[in-house]
Amino acid sequence: MKRPMILFVFLLICFVRVEAQNYCQLGSIQQVSFLTYSGSTIQTTGSIGVTCTNGVAYTIELSAGYSGSVTNREMYCGNCTPTTLGYELFSNASYTVNWGNTTTTGLSLTGTGSNQNSTVYAQIPALEAFYSGTNGTNYNDLVIVTIVCGTCNNISGNNQILGVHLQQTAPGCGVSANNLSFGNYTGALINATSTLKVGCSNGTAYTVGLNAGTASGATVTNRMMQNGTYLLPYALYSNAAMTTNWGNSAATNWVSGKGTGTAQTLTVYGQLPAKEFAMPGTYTDTITVSVTY
Repeated sequence: MKRPMILFVFLLICFVRVEAQNYCQLGSIQQVSFLTYSGSTIQTTGSIGVTCTNGVAYTIELSAGYSGSVTNREMYCGNCTPTTLGYELFSNASYTVNWGNTTTTGLSLTGTGSNQNSTVYAQIPALEAFYSGTNGTNYNDLVIVTIVCGTCNNISGNNQILGVHLQQTAPGCGVSANNLSFGNYTGALINATSTLKVGCSNGTAYTVGLNAGTASGATVTNRMMQNGTYLLPYALYSNAAMTTNWGNSAATNWVSGKGTGTAQTLTVYGQLPAKEFAMPGTYTDTITVSVTY
């Protein structure tokens, strides 16, 4: 008697869920190279290449470098006096957004699946203290580039170096100015002051001149503020006694000085005479400051 054959079939179903493998890769870096600094603002750019998975959010962070502060960065020159030179790194073309080392101060982007080049906007402001000489005048800094991606399974190429380099310094000057405000004029004499900052390389002789302004017919000894067609005379002096007119030539008493390598503050003394006829309104003038060295 044959027994019936019973066939048992077992199906073993194997499965696995493969999740998206998000990644970021830090690619090529173009170094930041300034040319010649002589006291006036100079700007240049570098770049950072990053490839991330399409749709993945990531942030590029830049370390503080030598100074230890992302808002007060400094290049270093061991043979220079002073040994440091201030500079800034920004993430926007208008040089207004500081590029830092946190997720809120870094540059945040979204991956496209292909390389994205981000521009580093670098600036040495005017009036930075600097050494001007023939030997050892190169300033340098090393900034670490880090990619932060919270949803990435893999980040490669992190912690590369963005080099910041100033090729040379040269004798020169930079200048900045603050506005001078007389406030409200009621017919009484008004005195007011403002300041200029002049930064010239150590030992560099310079002169500072103030032009006649923008009012038609004005001169450096007879300046005018303007409100439409109405004019209001005023004067600018280089001394507190308000006896030495400040003009734009030796003959009209420009101001002379010698650079120290750091910014020097000069006071502008303004006077609005009494009993001037003035129609109501706001009177303004624009004075051009010229530094010759």
